[in-house]
Amino acid sequence: MAVLRIVADLPSRSLPASRRFYAAVLGLEPVMDHGWVVTLSDPDRPGPQLSLLTHDLTAPAVPAVSVEVDDVDAAHAAALAAGADIIYPLTDEPWGVRRFFVRDPDGNVVNVLGHSRP
Repeated sequence: MAVLRIVADLPSRSLPASRRFYAAVLGLEPVMDHGWVVTLSDPDRPGPQLSLLTHDLTAPAVPAVSVEVDDVDAAHAAALAAGADIIYPLTDEPWGVRRFFVRDPDGNVVNVLGHSRP
């Protein structure tokens, strides 16, 4: 299993206000918008990203970070084997990701995901 991408997730009380702030201060533009989560990136360098969330549509918490892996099932199996606190089970989401949430030893919620393949 390899980590493909790590995205910071920030809670937001107002996605429009947060979008305006990050556009004005850092030049970030939306690359994904589901209404409850917006991911922003520099249009010239789309690798570094920041997600803003008002809530999570299906999971019980807003994660601190999202980690995309090439094999989410292997990551889930490793988390179970390590005795990690899984707070949202491995789920195929309607927007095309397979993911689970795990709590790290400091209480941070980590969204571990993989993109569904066609």
